[in-house]
Amino acid sequence: MDRQPRLEGPTLTLRPLAEADREALYAVASDPQLWALHPMHDRWQRPVFDAMFADALAHGGALAIAERETGRVIGSSQFRESAKLPGAIEIGWTFIACDHWGGAANREVKRLMLAHLFAHADLAVFRIGENNVRSRRAMEKIGGELMPVTEDLTFPDGRVVTHVFYTIDRAGFAAGPLSL
Repeated sequence: MDRQPRLEGPTLTLRPLAEADREALYAVASDPQLWALHPMHDRWQRPVFDAMFADALAHGGALAIAERETGRVIGSSQFRESAKLPGAIEIGWTFIACDHWGGAANREVKRLMLAHLFAHADLAVFRIGENNVRSRRAMEKIGGELMPVTEDLTFPDGRVVTHVFYTIDRAGFAAGPLSL
């Protein structure tokens, strides 16, 4: 599967993330409100953002999310092979500018990414911080099913964060709220 495709939706373009996107993406990520419920709540700080950005480039599969009409970068998301479920592809590390919250942007991003993924795999996995209620609610709105599996991750500062996992399979996507 091409983990860095160019995907076009009605209002958004997803394209491979590049070093040239660093400043535009930091302009989005520098808003502390964006990370308030996220386990890594300090990603708005420049050194933390730069480490996240470098990690995204190093892993491949990272996409910039841009408005089609203006070209403005409004966020990022990634495809990665799932370490939890062999053979499944994980969609995650997604963040979208606060001025696009509550609208159709997240649904459009997920619809585009899932349509691409299901041309190559049967199962999409989403890992979300257990206390990130905003992301968990968004996942439920798009038809994600909560798995009876959790994972504890220890961060460099010693914090332990529990993650939960949601899945969407090909059949659920075809019949669900994001179907084409």
